[in-house]
Formats: sequence, structure tokens, C-alpha cells
Amino acid sequence: QVELVESGGGLVQAGESLTLSCSVSGSFYNIPTRAWYRQVPGKQRELVAGLSSDGSTNYADSVKGRFTISRDNAKRMVYLEMDSLKPDDTAVYYCYLKAFARGTVQFSDYWGQGIPVTVSS
Repeated sequence: QVELVESGGGLVQAGESLTLSCSVSGSFYNIPTRAWYRQVPGKQRELVAGLSSDGSTNYADSVKGRFTISRDNAKRMVYLEMDSLKPDDTAVYYCYLKAFARGTVQFSDYWGQGIPVTVSS
């Protein structure tokens, strides 16, 4: 079975840095997309950072130059490094995979439970 578990969230002050980690459990034929999303109450979930299997990345305009998504396949981890954090970055952050898992018959979307990040002024 597939499971994504985020860690590393918490409370930080504006201007500080924080790195989120996503541990990935499961067996896969292919993982074309790894990404981080975030959501605040009353708002739609938004893409923060995406990483394609070919190494290409894309970021929300609001985080460009401040956030970096990366992966470590050997450790089965996906990371989101967040620098120069702002109060507007406060949200619940979700790890996401688009993957073709062994034991399934199609590509599917997989989500972590979400982890809160709070940035104080």
C-alpha cells in the first residue's frame, strides 16, 4: 500500500527557514510527479512546488526564489526547503505523488495527511 507522511512542520518566525520532509512508502512502476501543495481554511488547495521525474521543477509565483523541492530516491524522501518565510506562507502543507503503484492498474494521485506550518511576524 501507498503512504505519504509529512514531517518537519511547526512554528517559525518570519525570515527563518524550515524544511519539510515526506516519507514515501510503497512500490511503484513510475512516479512522474512529486509535489507539495498547501491550503488555508476557506481557500482552494494550491500547488507550491512540483518536481517531474525528468528533474524539471515549477513553483508558485509567491514562493519562487524562496522554496526548493528535491528528492532522495535512496531514502525514499521528498523535501521542501522553505527560506525567508513569510506570514502568508502559513498553511497546511501536503505531499503529493502522481504514481503508478505496483498492485494497481493505473496512475493515481496520492496525498499525505498534511502538516501545519505557521509563520509568525
